[in-house]
Amino acid sequence: MKASDFDFELPAELIAQHPPDVRGGSRLLVFERATGRITHTTFDRLPDHLRPGDLIVLNDTRVFPARLLGRRVPTGGAVECLLVRRLEGAPAIESGEKGQPELWEALMHPGQKLKPGARVLFERGDARLAGEVLERHFYGRRTIHLEPLDATPVAELIERIGHVPLPPYIHRPEEEADRERYQTVFARESGSIAAPTAGLHFTQPLLDELASRGVERTVITLHVGYGTFKPVRVENIDEHEVDPERYSVSADAAEALTRARRERRRIIAVGTTTTRALESLRIENDVVRAGVGETRLFIRPGHRFQLVSGLVTNFHLPRSSLLILTAAFAGRDEILAVYREAVRERYRFYSYGDAMLIL
Repeated sequence: MKASDFDFELPAELIAQHPPDVRGGSRLLVFERATGRITHTTFDRLPDHLRPGDLIVLNDTRVFPARLLGRRVPTGGAVECLLVRRLEGAPAIESGEKGQPELWEALMHPGQKLKPGARVLFERGDARLAGEVLERHFYGRRTIHLEPLDATPVAELIERIGHVPLPPYIHRPEEEADRERYQTVFARESGSIAAPTAGLHFTQPLLDELASRGVERTVITLHVGYGTFKPVRVENIDEHEVDPERYSVSADAAEALTRARRERRRIIAVGTTTTRALESLRIENDVVRAGVGETRLFIRPGHRFQLVSGLVTNFHLPRSSLLILTAAFAGRDEILAVYREAVRERYRFYSYGDAMLIL
């Protein structure tokens, strides 16, 4: 199939620039695959569309402030750096006066000027972190050496210096509220450069109501990487490659998944990230295996879903791997028709937008 097969018209004003006034105050479009029925409701009514015995699976990854703003040394020119993933192999420092350096893969701007050997400084308040570009790669990517100027660990300095890595289609400066709203209420494991946005709609009272209605819950972890923004640059989607993302599925989660699958209960994945992690798991002798690893799974039409039977998701970018995944689950023609309906009904799109439940 072609990337152009997953295009649609979207008025720019429907791209949400802010979260709803109240967490959980989003709209919800429910699409039933078996009948083609569409229901318009609100996210706080999600329990009305699930049933006792359903297993809902959440991604408990936590977004870290991966966007660093700094300056070139010695010229003082502005530099922006989006940390993508930590690499192995940074040289050790013998002096105990400095924290240990780290190597990171990053997206950096301005790309033309940041060649190997370029030095930068990131600082905020009394937190300071020095960097040097080591390698230059395609599409603005760099390998950067980050070195503390005191004994503070790099991870702590990133937390103090970094900014919320809002998606590129949010055309406004970061606001203080984003630190809380661009994070799920169940976020635990730090490691993502983007939120698992389907999870942003959940509140603790809603989770409690689901439990009171007999909806089971478990959590997995998939750290969202640059692949969530990476465009499909090839026309033949079979040639697209998804960047690796780290995941972890505990023994308890695997046991819950095994029980639900054996008992033919619905497994509802919250988000495309959760879906990719679940569909990457091994199933042996009807047992879902726990595991830690990396997945490059690109789910596209033709994929046979082994675990996921329901999906909570936001509305995605045209021609994106996330829209293609959703189309693989619900059908390309069907999902594009749903998107046209969502546009007509003025749903809000993308990370801070409204949600869809596909059953």
